[in-house]
Formats: sequence, structure tokens, C-alpha cells
Amino acid sequence: SSNVASLFDGKMLGSRRDKKDEGDGTQNPFHRLDKTSALQEARTFNETPINARRCCQTLTKILYVINQGESITAAEATQAFFAMTKLFQSQDVTLRRMCYLTIKEMAKLADDVIIVTSSLTKDMTGKEDLYRGSAIRALCTITDSSMLQSLERYFKQAIVDKTPSVASAALTSALHLMKPGFDVVKRWVNEAQQALSSDNTMVQYHALGVLYHIKKRDRLAISKLVDKYSRSGLRSPYAYCMLIRIAAKVLEEEEQGSDSSLYDFLETCLRHKSEMVIYEAARALVNLKNISARDLAPAISVLQLFLSSPKPTLRFAAVRTLNKVAMSHPLSVTTCNLDLEGLISDVNRSIATLAITTLLKTGSEGSVDRLMKQISSFMSEISDEFKIVVVDAIKSLCLKYPRKHNVMMSYLATMLRDEGGYDYKKAIADTLITIIEEHADAKELGLSHLCEFIEDCEHTVLAKRILHLLGKEGPRTPQPSKYIRFIYNRVILEKPSVRAAAVSALARFGAASEQLTASVIVLLSRCLVDEDDEVRDRATFYKTVLEQKQKTLTSQFVLNSLNVSVVGLERALHQYVQEPSDTPFDLKTVPLATTLPSGGVGDATRGGTEAGAATGAGKAAPVAASRQDVYAEQLGLIPEFAHLGPLFKSSPKPVELTESETEYVVQCVKHTFMRHVVFQFDCTNTLNDQLLENVWVQLETADGFDVESTVQCPALKFNQAGTTYTCVKLPEDDPTQGRTRLFGGKKF
Repeated sequence: SSNVASLFDGKMLGSRRDKKDEGDGTQNPFHRLDKTSALQEARTFNETPINARRCCQTLTKILYVINQGESITAAEATQAFFAMTKLFQSQDVTLRRMCYLTIKEMAKLADDVIIVTSSLTKDMTGKEDLYRGSAIRALCTITDSSMLQSLERYFKQAIVDKTPSVASAALTSALHLMKPGFDVVKRWVNEAQQALSSDNTMVQYHALGVLYHIKKRDRLAISKLVDKYSRSGLRSPYAYCMLIRIAAKVLEEEEQGSDSSLYDFLETCLRHKSEMVIYEAARALVNLKNISARDLAPAISVLQLFLSSPKPTLRFAAVRTLNKVAMSHPLSVTTCNLDLEGLISDVNRSIATLAITTLLKTGSEGSVDRLMKQISSFMSEISDEFKIVVVDAIKSLCLKYPRKHNVMMSYLATMLRDEGGYDYKKAIADTLITIIEEHADAKELGLSHLCEFIEDCEHTVLAKRILHLLGKEGPRTPQPSKYIRFIYNRVILEKPSVRAAAVSALARFGAASEQLTASVIVLLSRCLVDEDDEVRDRATFYKTVLEQKQKTLTSQFVLNSLNVSVVGLERALHQYVQEPSDTPFDLKTVPLATTLPSGGVGDATRGGTEAGAATGAGKAAPVAASRQDVYAEQLGLIPEFAHLGPLFKSSPKPVELTESETEYVVQCVKHTFMRHVVFQFDCTNTLNDQLLENVWVQLETADGFDVESTVQCPALKFNQAGTTYTCVKLPEDDPTQGRTRLFGGKKF
């Protein structure tokens, strides 16, 4: 759109503004433009002779409509596109370039766009350099895998062209064409290597990108590429930055240390003449895993020099990187504290925020009060994004210096009362809750701050979470009665979901303290006439349980929640209702909300869901429940397993069945049902020259164990994971008759 704007001035667009319009601030000449009028003006393309200025104006209107997001049907786009193709008869340079822009925008909207292939090919190989680069980019957008082979020689010639704009256009088009036609593009490696020796910085940068994407599946080829150009050197700082990123990625994958030649290359780049390359090398070094403080020193020294740079971009980049390093190596960053304190008064508030949060992570206990006062001076001037960074820094400082929690909690309470969005308020509430859970002596003060917050809280999710926390921690305080007023106010003033959470919190106070039981029952009685069903049902249930005055009942149904997966319970109840039975519903058939060991979070979220600690009662349990629910959801979508019933339990983590160096890597997850066990085999093909089809695992079972069904993996491509399932039926007489050993072999 910026290209379109640069091609026309106000006169060409026919927009004459008088002084009244200028006073109103009306600057958009297409303010009242609609799709219908823009498309109707495409009729001017059929006029003879072609009016270049008017056609440019019409194309600009069409592009504006498309970029505004208005829906254009395929028929409308096709009609306008075919009318536009007649404009190739004109030799007007501006009009031709507008045609290229229109082709790129309408390539996915119109049908039969390949009709302009010959015109674009002609411009691409012509003598007019102004046309060639734009024609190549436009041709790339309409080229598919079936056309690419016939156009291959044109792209090859363009890559090695002496005109930089043409070579860059061809190289960037090659990157886009890799998705539909990688097998064709990978044959252009010789031309890309020739372009890499170009004197032009952008051509060299784009050529290195093409070479990397062609060879990235071959580790040896990538290592040779990095080794070759790290020794010979590159003229383009952009290409150097890309080479640094590739070298850092190779270092991570091969787990090489500071004795590697690639590490020496990164360290050498710290002395490059380009500031861009120096920063990229420093950033790559500090992001390496398992790097020691001694190896970090050169990069930290370079970033420290950038802190005093007159360029705001360098100061921002340096302080942002140091802020990240301070999380893992705070002692290494302490050498920069003097320079960071000088940035607190920086005119750029983003730099000042990052500087002070870095100091919070690296500063001493005695500097906390001074830093908190400096923060309060500019918090109102920064965005919520940076406010969250400050809150996270305060959280880490609270854990580091527990004795300073009173100062920080008071400051956080003040921040809660200020204006801000949901993410900002959630970050503050999370920090207060963490402090309450970590420091027993901070509980009462923290709960008081949270009670004041929910008095005027506009975020329902936060209010429910805080009410849950009050119900959990409030009864354990020396004076639990002082929190009941805040909770009951929510029953009177809030939305139904918040009122329901408040009722549950009240019931916990009544169950935990015999002195408060009678008062809580009175308050619950007032909730029996609430207009919401959920609130009434909870109040009735809790009131009835508390009136029994039996510790067993209150412990089981009020203080202790069900240790089952909520989604699993819903699914089991739904299936029970769908299939009427004389047998009562058995809660033991519902999968448990087991807790995963640390490190299982990544596996739990692999299925595409991410759980948050919505109840404030620990972080591992929601993730574990999410993982169980992901497996249940995946298995429920397979028709062969629809009759198995609810999933009882899945193994906590996959079991490696093969060595990581073998040709085929296989992991197994075991899913247990009432009468069946489903084995999930996650397979990976590590051979780049083989495609496996109809992959499955053949199990040899013992007596009584029968393989009921097998779900095959249709295709297993190189370096892509695939899944196959085998369902084994347990013995009819006694499903728990002990252990058995199964043997398996891979078939395809």
C-alpha cells in the first residue's frame, strides 16, 4: 500500500481539498469509497486509447478496497482481473507497475490468473530494468508446482543477473516457491552460490537465505556452509547476521561448547566493523544453552558499550538483551549496573523500563527501596506490555529478598488500583498470590490487598480466582471473619459466575471454623432465592452439608474437591446418559487428575492445548489434567475406539522403544480403559530417501490378551512424526490378572 501511495499525488487522485476540509483533518481521499463503485470503474480499462492516469486511479481504488478487508467474490475479482490484463498494451511505466501490484493482490482472489504468464515472462526477460524485478515478484505469486518447471530457466537466469534488483527479486521468489516446488528450487543451488559472491549487500543476503533453506535438512551440508563462509567472510552485514544465526543453531543442535570453531567465529564477530553484526553475535552468544559466566564475558562487555551509545536503537537492543540474560546469569550483568542506572532517566521510556527491571533482577537488597521509588515516577507513561515486565521483575525480586515483601506488596497494591488491561492486572494478582503462597507472614497483608481489589474488579476471571484463594487461605488466618464481608459483597453485587464462586468460598469458612458456621448458614440461606440456578444449587448444597455438622461430610464435600479430571467426568456422565443402564454410575471409572513430574509440561501441551492455573491451587495439576484430556479427545475421534468407554488413565510420559540413532524412532504411550488397553506408537522416519506407507506395529500377545484392532499411519515422511494405534482386549475373566510381556515389530 505504501508503494501505491508513493506513485500518486493529490492531483492525480482528483482530490482537491479546500481550507474547510483541511481544518476538519480529512486526509483520506477514499473515505467513502465502496467496493461496487471501485469495481464498476474497471470498465475504463476497455477504453481506447488507454487513459493511463485514470486507470492508475482505478487500480489504486481496487487495491484500497482489497486491503481494507472487504469481501470480493471470485467472479467479481476475475472480471476485474481480466479487464486489467488489457492494460499491458500501454507502455506507461507507472501503469505497468500498478498492474504488477494488482496481480500480486488478486492472485488468490481471481480464477485463471495464469493468463498473464506470457506477459510477465516477456517483461521479466526484457530490457527494461524497472519492469523486470516487479514482473518476477508478480510471476511468483501466480506460479504453482505444475508451471514452475517450464519457468525454471527464466528464474535461473534472473538469479545470476548483474542487475541487483532483478537478482534479489529472483532469490526472494525462490524462497516463496520452495513451498509448492522444493524439488525444482533445490536444483538452483549453483546459481545461488554464484549470487553469493555478488558485491551487492541485499543480493548476498538473499542468496545465503536460499542456500540455507535448500540445505537445511542436511546437517553436514549446513556445517560445511557455515565453515566455508565463516572463514572466507561476507561483505553484506545482513548476510553476516544470518550466518551468525545459522552458526548458533548448529551449535545448539550439536551441543558443542566453547571449544568449537563455530563459537570462535561468533566471538570473532564481536570485533566486526558493523554494529548490527556485533549485536547479533552478542545476542547469539548470550542465548546459547549451558554457557558459562566466563564465556559470557566478551558478549556482556560489548552490550555494556552499547548502553552508552547515542543511538536509541542500540541502547534498547542492549538493555533488552541484558534484561533477558539477568534471568539466568544475574551476577554476569552486575558489571553493567552503573550504566543501567544512567538509563533510568532515558527519554525513551521503553529503555528506562527495561533498565530498571534489569536492575531489580541484579541489584542488592539495599537498593530495592530506591528502585521502587524510581519506578513509580514513570509507570503511568509506559504501556501495559512494559508494565508487565516490571511486575515480573518485582516478582523475582520478592523471591530473592523475602524480607522486602512488605514494600513490594504495598507498591503492587497501588498498581492494582491504577488503570490497566486484563493481562496487566492478572500479572499483579499472580505476583501477590505467589508471595502469599511463598511467605506465611505475608498472607494477611496480601489477602487484604486482594480483598480491596475485588471490591472494584471488572475482570470476572480474576475475581473468581481471588475468591477461590480467599476460600482456601482465609480460614487459616487468625481472624477469618474479617474476609466474609468482602466475599458476601460479591454475592450481592456481581455477575452469576462470580456469585457462585463467592458462595463456594463462604462455605469453606463455615466448614473450617465452627464459630462461623451459624453465620455462614444464615448468609447461604439468603442466597437460596438468587435468580441464577448455579448460585441457588450451590447454596442449597452447602447449607445442607453444613447443617449436618458432620466433619466427614464437610471435609469430603466442602473442603476437599474431587480428585478427578473435570473434562473426563463430563464425558463419562454424557456417555452414561446416552446409554441407559440399571447399574449406578461409578465414579471410579472417571480418570484421575494425576500430577505430572516436572519436565512433562512440554509433552502435555504437544497436542495443541495449554492449561493455566485457573484455580490458584498449584501449577502442575491443571497441566496434567490437560494432558489426560488431550489424549481422551484424540482417542475419542477414532471410530475404532468409540466403544471403549471413558479413558481411565494414560502413562505419564512416552517410553522410548528404540535408540535415537536408529533409522526409525518409536515412542509408546499406554492408555488404559475398563476392558482394553490402547498402545499409541509415535513414529519418526529419519531416512530422507524413504517414504513409509501404512505403518503399524504388530504385537505378539500372551494367552487371554487379544489384539482387537489396529489403526495404521497412512504415510510417514522424512523427519515427520506419525502415530499408529493398537487396541488390546484384556482377559474376560479377570482384567487385573497380573502382568504380561508384549513383543512388537514395525510393519509398513
